[in-house]
Amino acid sequence: MSNPLAAAYTNPAAPAEGAVTLGAPDLRRHPPRSARARLGGFAHLPRLIDKARVLAAGTNGDYHYNCPVDQRFFAFTGIDPDAFLLEVKAGRTDSELLAYACAHLAPPRAPSQIASWTRWMEELTPTSPDARAFFNDVHRQNAPHREDIGTWFDWLDLDDYVTFGGRP
Repeated sequence: MSNPLAAAYTNPAAPAEGAVTLGAPDLRRHPPRSARARLGGFAHLPRLIDKARVLAAGTNGDYHYNCPVDQRFFAFTGIDPDAFLLEVKAGRTDSELLAYACAHLAPPRAPSQIASWTRWMEELTPTSPDARAFFNDVHRQNAPHREDIGTWFDWLDLDDYVTFGGRP
């Protein structure tokens, strides 16, 4: 007796025409993964990978690779954004990109340090007056009634949702 679930994992069907795929995302049609999504304990890494893939494919829409949030990942890991982008362009999977990131950590990081950095990123708020003004302007435009938008990750989730037709 065959196992259809196992077959779906070992021999997946090709995506339907126009379907959303994470292997080749199109950020003109849907947002990247949430900054809250984790890979190897790193918050934001799946989103960063999505943005790198769309930059390579020319389907980035209004999303920018190596934005200030991406730069915080690169600063913590010591990874060069251009070198990482070359790995993405080589067609690496999420798992392979995580392995690359872990092999190139400078300085090396313990899992507890990665977990602490992730918690810090999840709680990061705008600090400079210009960043706060930008954050507040977009918050005011997207959902002035929402009092729960206090961190950059809250802001990114809200902005992604509203950008693609959600009503806050």
